[in-house]
Amino acid sequence: MAKQAFQTEIKQLLDLMIHSLYSNKEIFLRELISNASDALDKLNHLTLSDDAYKSLTFQPKITISFDSEKKILKIADNGIGMNEADLNNHLGTIAKSGTKSFLENLSGDKKKDSNLIGQFGVGFYSSFMVADKVIVNTKKALDTKAYTWISNGDGEYEILESGKDDYGTEITLYLKDDAKEYCNRWSIEDVIKRYSNHIQFPIFLQYTEEKKEEGKEEVIKEEKEEQVNKAKALWTMSKSELKKEDYEDFFSTLAYDKEKPISYIHTHAEGKLQYKSLFYIPATPPFDMQRMDYKSHVKLYVKRVFITDDDKELLPSYLRFIHGIIDSDDLPLNVSREILQENKILEQIKSASVKKVLSMIESVAKDEAKYKEFYTKYGKVLKEGLYGDYENKEKLLQLVRAYSLKKGENISLKAYKESMSTEQKGIFYAIGKDLETLKNNPVLEKFKDYDVLLFADEVDSFVIPTIGEFDGTKLLDINSKEASEGIKSEISEEQKKAFEPLIESFKGLDGVNEVSLSDSLTSPLALTDEGMQNSYMEQIMRQMGQEMPEPKKNVELNINHELIQKINNMDNDLRNKYCLILFNGAKILEGHSLKDSKSYVDSVHEILLKSI
Repeated sequence: MAKQAFQTEIKQLLDLMIHSLYSNKEIFLRELISNASDALDKLNHLTLSDDAYKSLTFQPKITISFDSEKKILKIADNGIGMNEADLNNHLGTIAKSGTKSFLENLSGDKKKDSNLIGQFGVGFYSSFMVADKVIVNTKKALDTKAYTWISNGDGEYEILESGKDDYGTEITLYLKDDAKEYCNRWSIEDVIKRYSNHIQFPIFLQYTEEKKEEGKEEVIKEEKEEQVNKAKALWTMSKSELKKEDYEDFFSTLAYDKEKPISYIHTHAEGKLQYKSLFYIPATPPFDMQRMDYKSHVKLYVKRVFITDDDKELLPSYLRFIHGIIDSDDLPLNVSREILQENKILEQIKSASVKKVLSMIESVAKDEAKYKEFYTKYGKVLKEGLYGDYENKEKLLQLVRAYSLKKGENISLKAYKESMSTEQKGIFYAIGKDLETLKNNPVLEKFKDYDVLLFADEVDSFVIPTIGEFDGTKLLDINSKEASEGIKSEISEEQKKAFEPLIESFKGLDGVNEVSLSDSLTSPLALTDEGMQNSYMEQIMRQMGQEMPEPKKNVELNINHELIQKINNMDNDLRNKYCLILFNGAKILEGHSLKDSKSYVDSVHEILLKSI
């Protein structure tokens, strides 16, 4: 077969592997072992669930051998193998790899980028960090033909028929001069134990041991084969057998992440439901956490047989940052995606797993510094659960944090409630696009004797108004009438009558709903959104391309402010102009853009000219 060109993205990737990520080249072995493990997983599943494969004997094994003199390293497995189409799809194009996304997410940090290699499924190409030629000899289980894939990493590859008899894959690397350390028994063992110790299939290393018999000069060479890894599914082991280091080592294998996880929880459930689970909170958020097409990081096994890692139903989307494993004894091995979606056993396991994960987060919350780190990374995503997970709403509310205006830091709803005064009607809060905008909100001036929680994440506009109450206490938006009812006001009937001209001028403005007087503000006026979507929600919806009618605002006027008093005493035309300027200025302060900004600026210029 004639040589074929790699797709453009693959060429970019190969160039990157060869030149940019060279400082962490040892990860190539981790990636090739991981691919071999995946191939064994697939064959194991088929031999147990597909009649066509049940005649095959499944004796899983990954074998690594080397020739120091020729600088050749081989990694072989007796897994599912590949046919010609598989070789083209998996090794020649981006059909099933994350190559394009990988290239888009590179940060320039070589350590972080080398971890991304495994996360995006482009690990095979890391071979070219250490080899100037790679040969893949493979035969797919049940097929009659075998194939050899050959490339020098120069932008082309070739596929030929081969004489391989048994199914599986053997990858041969012709190592570069500066990578000959990987033709050394101890170097290979070290990499395997650091990165792949908890791969559940046995990894054997073949090597030649040289011995001298006592009293003789002759060196005797003996060919040996030893298992290097533990090859035990860690999640099936008793917690008493395991140390913290074991869990951390396994996490690095599972998540392609050398950073220690923030926390983990290991469960063996017995009784009506029998399953094992192991969940981790990574220190580094998954690269796709904020994307709609995020990848699930939880793997499903049935009796230690890998089923899928592509089912977003295993945990709710607000826990999409969790890495882990669920291994059930009760599900059928031939479970399909449709069965997974409707399976009552899996639904019960999922429900129990969510509670376990939340209890793990609750444990993290007991350490304030640790929880601050967690919440900074995952708080926004976690709050999404308040919108749909009613079963765990109370647990989630305990985990929510918001900026306390009085304390100047994030606090829990529980801490806020414990510090409330007896006459306070509820937990006061405000929602906006950022803390600085919220802190400058004139409405806060009415609540100067109280603490107010500030919510400044985009998700808050959707979820916080739906909470209703926490532990029997209402959450009250400071814009609401109910929140204001508890604020003392000394406005007399005479004052209301005296400010009627100003009230009428504001009522005549387009976009004004109600106008009231206040003696608790320090700014000239404040705008509220009573009975409507809050201002920030309105802005978000517009950014999402949804047509939103311009909501009318309620205006509160500070009768003690000199500017308000002077405008009240102006003639109608001038008063109306000043009212429009004040109203538009307040809208800008809220983060709004004006429909007719030119008219606003012209009015400001006109008044400035008169004052000069």
